[in-house]
Amino acid sequence: MKALLSYETGGPETLRIGEIDKPEPGKGEIVVAVKACAINYPDVIMIIDQYQFKPPRPFAPGGEVSGIVDSVGEGVTDFKAGDRVMASCGHAGLAEYVKVNASGCFPLPEDRSFEEGSALLLTYGTTIHALQDRGELKAGETLLVLGAAGGTGISAVEMGKAMGARVVGAVSTEEKAQAVRDAGADDVVLYGRAPFDKEESKALAAKFKEAVGPGGADVIYDAVGGDYCEPALRSIAWEGRYLVIGFPAGIPKLPLNLTLLKSCDVRGVFWGAAVARDPQHNRDNVDQLFDWWREGKISPKVTEVFHFERGGDAIAKLGDRKAIGKLVVKIAD
Repeated sequence: MKALLSYETGGPETLRIGEIDKPEPGKGEIVVAVKACAINYPDVIMIIDQYQFKPPRPFAPGGEVSGIVDSVGEGVTDFKAGDRVMASCGHAGLAEYVKVNASGCFPLPEDRSFEEGSALLLTYGTTIHALQDRGELKAGETLLVLGAAGGTGISAVEMGKAMGARVVGAVSTEEKAQAVRDAGADDVVLYGRAPFDKEESKALAAKFKEAVGPGGADVIYDAVGGDYCEPALRSIAWEGRYLVIGFPAGIPKLPLNLTLLKSCDVRGVFWGAAVARDPQHNRDNVDQLFDWWREGKISPKVTEVFHFERGGDAIAKLGDRKAIGKLVVKIAD
């Protein structure tokens, strides 16, 4: 079968189509004929060996897919060949076939496209775990979302509104700001491109404080990191919760005196590990996502679809922080 493979450490330009063996399902596993694969930040850093999980080469990136069940392994009773499904797979999704655990596989509604279905589980799964489990976001609280126009960012804006919060999105361009307003944000902050000097950092902190209001942000969803972290933390509420999602702008060095002054928490969000530890809780979360999806409160924003051979271009665009919403690679019709 064909797959877009990483043969060596390097950027998206090093990926190339190659032939590997088609997987066979083991006990509790499903092989999916992939129709679409969504691109996420782990794909950017996995191929340069900066992700916490390093699969042996050659490997295909791509952590969430949709498609048709090709075959099922021993003990799988919830799915059969021919079923439309969506699944999280960690990596290996940029291929004609991928093997997944049945516990990470869900039916794809007939009225949803493969492209849309591929873009839900990882992004929205991360966000519901972040806001509900780790952030304990409550109705009436204020949520500040950094990187609000990306796939995870828009999911946080939508979900924050679904949970009854006031949502402030922070983005780098007016085009992104409009996408965040369209997703339901109550207010938007425009920030410049890091790195920031001391005065620029103070000015950004003032922007955040003005937008979230005098009470501060009860929950901060940080999908950016870098020099954006400290200014955002300065806008947090008393006993607020700062959620660490990812670091496309770099890993920040946090001044811990700020956590003391605000009596706030810094909470890591590692959705993949949480799913492995408690798959049933993740299924409960996904059930909630499906309810919100049916009600129109959330909906993956697929803004660009790339052909299989151009999967590296999709990873490059995400890595350059130029993407709005979700980028998806179409593997087959």
